[in-house]
Amino acid sequence: MPAIPLRDLAVGKVGFVQEHGLLTEEQQEAGERAAASVASQGIRTVRVSWADQHGATRTKFVSARDFPVVLRNGLDMTSALLSMDTTNHVFTHLFAQGIGLGIPELTGSPDVVLVPDPTTFCVLPWAPATAWVLCDMYYADGRPVPLSTRNVLRSQLAAVRAMGYEFVSGLEVEFYITRRETGRIGPEETGWPAPAPGVSILAQGYQALSEARLDELTPILTTLRDHVEALGLPLRTMEDEWGPGQCEFTFDPLPGVESADAMVLFRSAVKQICHAEGYHATFMCRPHLPNITSSGWHLHLSLQQLAGGANAFASDRDRPLSAIGEQFAAGILEHALPMTVFTTPTINGYKRFKPYSFAPDRVNWAVESRGAMLRVQGQGGDPTSHLENRLGEPAANPYLYTAATIAAGLDGIRRTLAPPPLVETDPYVEDAPRLPAALWEAVDALDRDTFFRQALGREIVDYIVMLKRAEVSRFLGEVTDWEQREYFEFY
Repeated sequence: MPAIPLRDLAVGKVGFVQEHGLLTEEQQEAGERAAASVASQGIRTVRVSWADQHGATRTKFVSARDFPVVLRNGLDMTSALLSMDTTNHVFTHLFAQGIGLGIPELTGSPDVVLVPDPTTFCVLPWAPATAWVLCDMYYADGRPVPLSTRNVLRSQLAAVRAMGYEFVSGLEVEFYITRRETGRIGPEETGWPAPAPGVSILAQGYQALSEARLDELTPILTTLRDHVEALGLPLRTMEDEWGPGQCEFTFDPLPGVESADAMVLFRSAVKQICHAEGYHATFMCRPHLPNITSSGWHLHLSLQQLAGGANAFASDRDRPLSAIGEQFAAGILEHALPMTVFTTPTINGYKRFKPYSFAPDRVNWAVESRGAMLRVQGQGGDPTSHLENRLGEPAANPYLYTAATIAAGLDGIRRTLAPPPLVETDPYVEDAPRLPAALWEAVDALDRDTFFRQALGREIVDYIVMLKRAEVSRFLGEVTDWEQREYFEFY
């Protein structure tokens, strides 16, 4: 047996990727191109990233000389990341058997293995001599970790293909750009979390789709445009939304996992680029700033037939959607209440569900209405007919948002569900189930639900319920400014 280079022994597990057959032929070819790009473009560092349970990237910087080794061996990463909420509080029973979730492989926070997906490799235009690649997470025996959310979405995409379709989706994402006024915090201010940065407003008040307001934002929007396009993301439009400094970016449709990957990279890129330029970008749904409106993330989606490539939602009749499209919509509507944990996973996000706010407040659907939860875009004979899920907030984990939407829609197809009548009047007065008013209501609905445990896996649903209950508990344990104003002087 030939000697194994010391470098190979120090990174990941020798031959892990090939031993377990973790890359397709397409990915292997992409890996060869990525390694060649690192060499030819003078790349010094490759950021090897994994999208965590919140949809945020957790990353190791790998030297260029060791990147080919990572492509063969994977990269060790602590599984403790799976036990952390958005502030790095540990919410699982980390050292108990199965961490409280019946998953013995994670007891004691062992290492797991990150395997790069070379099809996601890109050079970062704002970081000198630096590239980036997104990973999937595996146990040491080559099995996918069930709590790794990109794996959860991959399972749903496999189910779509087994039914003869390709899932296609496009992003419509709102977020705020502000000017950062403070760049330092003192040691006494560090904490879980540290104080929010001080900011000022970038645009002069409300004025939706105003060319003048967009022009005010041009310096940073131009920089974002150039970098986003250099990453290969299919940017379609940049728009001035309702709130001051609120932007909306839309992207061309992408197949399979690519839109979710794009959202992960886009959010991370925007925050990094804005920070470097002296701005603060936030995908928080409703920032605590005066005169601010909520931001949403609308997921545009359809199914494409594998045989022939036609849009399976397109209809040649008077209805705006085909029978398959209607069944998919019916599934989303039927499972909307527990699904809300995946589309709107933060306490803050539920402040968006208000009547007459261009956000939904109940479970319904309509053609073109921006007040409905599920919006149909298209008409009979329109080859572009599709659904727009308006439940999401921009902080949602892209893989869970997409996976839950697919699982619900496929259930509608399998059971040939019929949706309720389309709303033709005011969607805010229709007699339909109300969306949860708070995260804890949504978590209760998910905890009682049996469908998503079966569709997505018991482990991931129990895990998200545990995570969100811990987040709710921390929130309810805080004394707020409202309570201080309401009770401190009166009682």
